[in-house]
Amino acid sequence: MFTATDFDKLQQIMGESPEKKELIQKLLDSQKMTISSISHEIRNPLTLVYSTLQLIESQHPEVTTYKYWDSMRADIEYMTLLLEELSSYNNGERLRLSEVDCTSFLKPIVVSFAASLVECDIEFTSRLEPELPVISGDAVKLREVILNLLRNAKDAVASDGSIYFHAFAEDKLLHISVTDDGCGIPQEDIEDIFQPFVTHKQGGTGLGLAIGRRIASAHGGTLTVISVPGKTTTFTLSLPIEKDAQHEP
Repeated sequence: MFTATDFDKLQQIMGESPEKKELIQKLLDSQKMTISSISHEIRNPLTLVYSTLQLIESQHPEVTTYKYWDSMRADIEYMTLLLEELSSYNNGERLRLSEVDCTSFLKPIVVSFAASLVECDIEFTSRLEPELPVISGDAVKLREVILNLLRNAKDAVASDGSIYFHAFAEDKLLHISVTDDGCGIPQEDIEDIFQPFVTHKQGGTGLGLAIGRRIASAHGGTLTVISVPGKTTTFTLSLPIEKDAQHEP
Protein backbone atom coordinates (compact mmCIF):
# COMPACT_ATOMS: atom_id res chain seq x y z
CA MET A 1 0.00 0.00 0.00
CA PHE A 2 1.18 3.51 -0.80
CA THR A 3 2.27 5.70 2.10
CA ALA A 4 1.80 9.45 2.32
CA THR A 5 5.43 9.89 1.22
CA ASP A 6 4.84 7.70 -1.82
CA PHE A 7 1.86 9.78 -2.84
CA ASP A 8 3.88 12.99 -2.49
CA LYS A 9 6.50 11.56 -4.86
CA LEU A 10 3.82 10.50 -7.33
CA GLN A 11 2.28 13.98 -7.25
CA GLN A 12 5.71 15.40 -8.10
CA ILE A 13 6.11 13.02 -11.06
CA MET A 14 2.57 13.76 -12.26
CA GLY A 15 3.46 17.43 -12.44
CA GLU A 16 6.27 16.76 -14.91
CA SER A 17 4.04 16.06 -17.92
CA PRO A 18 0.37 15.41 -18.85
CA GLU A 19 1.28 11.93 -20.13
CA LYS A 20 2.82 10.87 -16.81
CA LYS A 21 -0.12 12.33 -14.92
CA GLU A 22 -2.64 10.38 -17.02
CA LEU A 23 -0.73 7.10 -16.69
CA ILE A 24 -0.22 7.39 -12.92
CA GLN A 25 -3.84 8.44 -12.38
CA LYS A 26 -5.01 5.30 -14.19
CA LEU A 27 -2.75 3.16 -12.00
CA LEU A 28 -3.99 4.83 -8.82
CA ASP A 29 -7.63 4.42 -9.86
CA SER A 30 -6.97 0.75 -10.60
CA GLN A 31 -5.39 0.26 -7.17
CA LYS A 32 -8.36 1.90 -5.45
CA MET A 33 -10.83 -0.29 -7.33
CA THR A 34 -8.84 -3.41 -6.44
CA ILE A 35 -8.80 -2.56 -2.72
CA SER A 36 -12.52 -1.74 -2.78
CA SER A 37 -13.34 -5.01 -4.55
CA ILE A 38 -11.27 -7.12 -2.17
CA SER A 39 -12.78 -5.39 0.89
CA HIS A 40 -16.28 -5.94 -0.45
CA GLU A 41 -15.69 -9.61 -1.23
CA ILE A 42 -14.26 -10.30 2.23
CA ARG A 43 -16.76 -8.20 4.18
CA ASN A 44 -19.84 -10.05 2.92
CA PRO A 45 -18.88 -13.58 4.08
CA LEU A 46 -17.41 -12.13 7.27
CA THR A 47 -20.77 -10.53 8.05
CA LEU A 48 -22.48 -13.87 7.49
CA VAL A 49 -20.03 -15.64 9.81
CA TYR A 50 -20.60 -13.06 12.54
CA SER A 51 -24.39 -13.30 12.13
CA THR A 52 -24.15 -17.08 12.40
CA LEU A 53 -22.15 -16.80 15.63
CA GLN A 54 -24.80 -14.48 17.06
CA LEU A 55 -27.54 -16.94 16.08
CA ILE A 56 -25.67 -19.87 17.65
CA GLU A 57 -25.12 -17.87 20.84
CA SER A 58 -28.80 -16.90 21.11
CA GLN A 59 -30.00 -20.49 20.63
CA HIS A 60 -27.23 -22.18 22.61
CA PRO A 61 -26.06 -19.78 25.36
CA GLU A 62 -23.78 -22.46 26.78
CA VAL A 63 -21.31 -21.89 23.92
CA THR A 64 -20.18 -18.68 25.61
CA THR A 65 -18.37 -20.83 28.17
CA TYR A 66 -16.22 -22.31 25.42
CA LYS A 67 -12.60 -21.30 26.00
CA TYR A 68 -12.07 -19.58 22.64
CA TRP A 69 -15.56 -18.18 22.02
CA ASP A 70 -14.86 -14.60 23.09
CA SER A 71 -11.55 -14.44 21.24
CA MET A 72 -13.21 -15.80 18.10
CA ARG A 73 -15.85 -13.06 18.19
CA ALA A 74 -13.20 -10.46 18.93
CA ASP A 75 -11.13 -11.59 15.94
CA ILE A 76 -14.11 -11.25 13.61
CA GLU A 77 -14.95 -7.82 15.02
CA TYR A 78 -11.34 -6.76 14.47
CA MET A 79 -11.39 -7.98 10.87
CA THR A 80 -14.62 -6.08 10.24
CA LEU A 81 -13.11 -2.91 11.71
CA LEU A 82 -9.96 -3.38 9.64
CA LEU A 83 -11.97 -3.67 6.41
CA GLU A 84 -14.01 -0.59 7.30
CA GLU A 85 -10.89 1.45 8.00
CA LEU A 86 -9.15 0.13 4.91
CA SER A 87 -12.11 1.35 2.88
CA SER A 88 -11.96 4.74 4.64
CA TYR A 89 -8.25 5.01 3.89
CA ASN A 90 -8.79 4.05 0.27
CA ASN A 91 -11.52 6.69 -0.16
CA GLY A 92 -9.96 9.36 2.06
CA GLU A 93 -9.32 11.72 -0.86
CA ARG A 94 -12.88 11.60 -2.20
CA LEU A 95 -14.73 14.52 -0.67
CA ARG A 96 -18.35 15.59 -0.72
CA LEU A 97 -17.88 19.27 -0.11
CA SER A 98 -20.41 21.59 1.47
CA GLU A 99 -20.34 24.71 3.59
CA VAL A 100 -19.53 23.75 7.18
CA ASP A 101 -20.41 26.19 9.96
CA CYS A 102 -17.63 25.21 12.35
CA THR A 103 -19.37 26.22 15.57
CA SER A 104 -22.56 24.31 14.73
CA PHE A 105 -20.49 21.40 13.44
CA LEU A 106 -18.15 21.05 16.42
CA LYS A 107 -20.57 21.58 19.32
CA PRO A 108 -22.42 18.23 18.92
CA ILE A 109 -19.10 16.39 18.61
CA VAL A 110 -17.85 17.91 21.86
CA VAL A 111 -21.13 17.23 23.68
CA SER A 112 -21.26 13.63 22.43
CA PHE A 113 -17.68 12.92 23.50
CA ALA A 114 -18.22 14.52 26.91
CA ALA A 115 -21.25 12.27 27.40
CA SER A 116 -19.10 9.20 26.69
CA LEU A 117 -16.92 10.11 29.69
CA VAL A 118 -19.72 10.51 32.23
CA GLU A 119 -19.00 7.20 33.95
CA CYS A 120 -15.23 7.66 34.23
CA ASP A 121 -12.90 10.10 36.00
CA ILE A 122 -11.24 11.55 32.90
CA GLU A 123 -11.43 15.35 32.93
CA PHE A 124 -12.55 16.80 29.59
CA THR A 125 -12.55 20.51 28.86
CA SER A 126 -13.23 22.26 25.59
CA ARG A 127 -13.07 25.74 24.14
CA LEU A 128 -14.61 26.86 20.86
CA GLU A 129 -13.45 30.39 20.17
CA PRO A 130 -16.17 32.92 19.25
CA GLU A 131 -17.09 33.44 15.60
CA LEU A 132 -15.46 30.35 14.14
CA PRO A 133 -15.50 30.50 10.32
CA VAL A 134 -17.54 28.68 7.73
CA ILE A 135 -15.29 26.41 5.66
CA SER A 136 -15.68 24.20 2.61
CA GLY A 137 -15.35 20.60 3.75
CA ASP A 138 -16.67 17.07 3.93
CA ALA A 139 -18.48 17.13 7.28
CA VAL A 140 -18.76 13.34 7.55
CA LYS A 141 -15.05 12.73 7.02
CA LEU A 142 -13.94 15.64 9.19
CA ARG A 143 -16.13 14.31 12.00
CA GLU A 144 -14.46 10.92 11.56
CA VAL A 145 -11.00 12.50 11.95
CA ILE A 146 -11.92 14.53 15.03
CA LEU A 147 -13.65 11.65 16.81
CA ASN A 148 -10.67 9.41 16.14
CA LEU A 149 -8.35 11.99 17.73
CA LEU A 150 -10.61 12.22 20.77
CA ARG A 151 -10.87 8.43 21.12
CA ASN A 152 -7.10 8.12 20.82
CA ALA A 153 -6.69 10.69 23.58
CA LYS A 154 -9.11 8.76 25.78
CA ASP A 155 -7.11 5.57 25.23
CA ALA A 156 -3.83 7.37 25.97
CA VAL A 157 -4.66 8.93 29.33
CA ALA A 158 -4.80 7.35 32.76
CA SER A 159 -8.16 6.69 34.41
CA ASP A 160 -7.95 10.13 36.05
CA GLY A 161 -6.22 11.90 33.15
CA SER A 162 -7.29 15.00 31.27
CA ILE A 163 -8.15 15.92 27.67
CA TYR A 164 -8.43 19.43 26.24
CA PHE A 165 -10.22 20.28 22.97
CA HIS A 166 -9.62 23.67 21.35
CA ALA A 167 -10.90 25.17 18.09
CA PHE A 168 -9.72 28.55 16.83
CA ALA A 169 -8.99 30.48 13.62
CA GLU A 170 -5.56 31.93 12.92
CA ASP A 171 -3.59 32.89 9.78
CA LYS A 172 -6.45 31.93 7.41
CA LEU A 173 -6.61 28.47 8.97
CA LEU A 174 -9.06 26.72 11.24
CA HIS A 175 -7.15 24.82 13.93
CA ILE A 176 -8.72 21.97 15.90
CA SER A 177 -6.42 20.58 18.58
CA VAL A 178 -6.77 17.68 21.00
CA THR A 179 -4.35 17.59 23.94
CA ASP A 180 -3.97 14.76 26.44
CA ASP A 181 -1.69 14.20 29.43
CA GLY A 182 -1.00 10.55 28.65
CA CYS A 183 2.33 8.79 28.32
CA GLY A 184 3.29 10.65 25.14
CA ILE A 185 4.94 9.49 21.91
CA PRO A 186 8.72 8.97 21.62
CA GLN A 187 10.30 11.34 19.10
CA GLU A 188 11.53 8.48 16.92
CA ASP A 189 7.93 7.28 16.47
CA ILE A 190 6.35 10.64 15.63
CA GLU A 191 6.36 10.40 11.83
CA ASP A 192 5.79 6.65 11.70
CA ILE A 193 2.43 6.92 13.46
CA PHE A 194 0.92 8.50 10.35
CA GLN A 195 1.94 5.57 8.15
CA PRO A 196 -0.63 2.84 7.39
CA PHE A 197 -0.68 -0.17 9.74
CA VAL A 198 1.67 1.42 12.28
CA THR A 199 0.14 1.25 15.74
CA HIS A 200 1.35 1.23 19.33
CA LYS A 201 -2.14 0.57 20.69
CA GLN A 202 -3.39 -2.91 21.49
CA GLY A 203 -6.29 -3.83 19.23
CA GLY A 204 -5.67 -0.93 16.87
CA THR A 205 -5.56 -1.31 13.09
CA GLY A 206 -2.89 1.34 12.56
CA LEU A 207 -5.05 3.13 9.99
CA GLY A 208 -6.81 5.83 12.02
CA LEU A 209 -4.10 8.49 11.86
CA ALA A 210 -3.20 7.58 8.28
CA ILE A 211 -6.85 8.12 7.34
CA GLY A 212 -6.87 11.40 9.24
CA ARG A 213 -3.80 12.76 7.50
CA ARG A 214 -5.12 11.74 4.08
CA ILE A 215 -8.47 13.44 4.71
CA ALA A 216 -6.70 16.56 6.01
CA SER A 217 -4.48 16.65 2.92
CA ALA A 218 -7.49 16.29 0.60
CA HIS A 219 -8.93 19.40 2.25
CA GLY A 220 -5.69 21.27 1.59
CA GLY A 221 -4.85 21.04 5.29
CA THR A 222 -2.55 19.18 7.67
CA LEU A 223 -2.67 16.82 10.63
CA THR A 224 0.33 17.24 12.93
CA VAL A 225 1.45 16.19 16.39
CA ILE A 226 3.66 17.60 19.13
CA SER A 227 4.46 15.28 22.02
CA VAL A 228 6.54 15.52 25.16
CA PRO A 229 6.79 11.98 26.59
CA GLY A 230 5.47 11.83 30.13
CA LYS A 231 3.74 15.21 29.84
CA THR A 232 1.38 16.07 26.98
CA THR A 233 0.56 15.18 23.39
CA THR A 234 -1.28 17.53 21.04
CA PHE A 235 -2.72 16.56 17.67
CA THR A 236 -3.77 19.51 15.51
CA LEU A 237 -6.01 19.40 12.46
CA SER A 238 -5.49 22.58 10.42
CA LEU A 239 -7.86 23.40 7.57
CA PRO A 240 -7.84 26.33 5.13
CA ILE A 241 -10.68 28.78 5.60
CA GLU A 242 -10.52 29.48 1.88
CA LYS A 243 -11.66 26.79 -0.56
CA ASP A 244 -8.53 24.71 -1.20
CA ALA A 245 -10.07 21.25 -0.89
CA GLN A 246 -9.82 18.74 -3.72
CA HIS A 247 -13.36 17.82 -4.74
CA GLU A 248 -13.89 14.40 -6.27
CA PRO A 249 -17.28 13.20 -7.51
